[in-house]
Amino acid sequence: MDIPWTDIRHVTKVDPAKPFPDDASVIADTDLVIVGGSDNVTESNSLEAIQSISRLAPDVPIFQEPYSAEQVSTDTLDVIDYLSVPAVYNGNRDNFVGKHLDLFAEIARKPDELTGSSVPLVGDLITSKGVDAVEQLAAKLVGEGYVVQHVDSAAADVSGVETAYTSEQVAGAALATEMFYDFPIFYVEYSGTYGGPEDVKAAARYLDETVLLYGGGIDSAAKTTEILEAGADAVVVGDCYHDDPALYQRTIPSR
Repeated sequence: MDIPWTDIRHVTKVDPAKPFPDDASVIADTDLVIVGGSDNVTESNSLEAIQSISRLAPDVPIFQEPYSAEQVSTDTLDVIDYLSVPAVYNGNRDNFVGKHLDLFAEIARKPDELTGSSVPLVGDLITSKGVDAVEQLAAKLVGEGYVVQHVDSAAADVSGVETAYTSEQVAGAALATEMFYDFPIFYVEYSGTYGGPEDVKAAARYLDETVLLYGGGIDSAAKTTEILEAGADAVVVGDCYHDDPALYQRTIPSR
């Protein structure tokens, strides 16, 4: 990955199903944007959000983090920098390995077999751009080791998460991410609630090359500082960007 992670401390997660705030331009102050959500996300509203971010913050890298291939198209792929695919450790089989196997099984087929693919992204790519499109997809695809810790959240529901991990299990997932799966990102997600620094501390001790992201309940400078000091490479801020841009700006660490 050529993303300058050493310069990234603040990530904004934009939900395509939510309206942009009146003062949407504050997103230019973040270091990276992830576009994705759990409810009512489509290819159309994903593309609209991605294009808006690209205009508002032309120098900020954009990831798309889909929960379904139906949210991705050649149009979204043309604008984003990376397509980040979560593998949810404490989710069900589909959300750790099943969907990914389906995607790569489609990619592995001969191009003439992919027309009308059941995976819209792959079929669209091959039909419109030919075999070279597979290389375009591969160049932008990024795996994320993911732990969803708020079991009552929409993210947990769509991922099949029924039980949160202990800090020891989070540490194990972090170690597996770096040493076994070799994903470049490990993400601890509390989905709108603040989980505190303990899971971050547990994961950080095992990560040298892998980027550690924490998301959930970041709504103050104090929480940003606490999570970063616990060992996260960056905080991920979502709800308060949509709901309160002034509060959102206070979550951005000083440079």
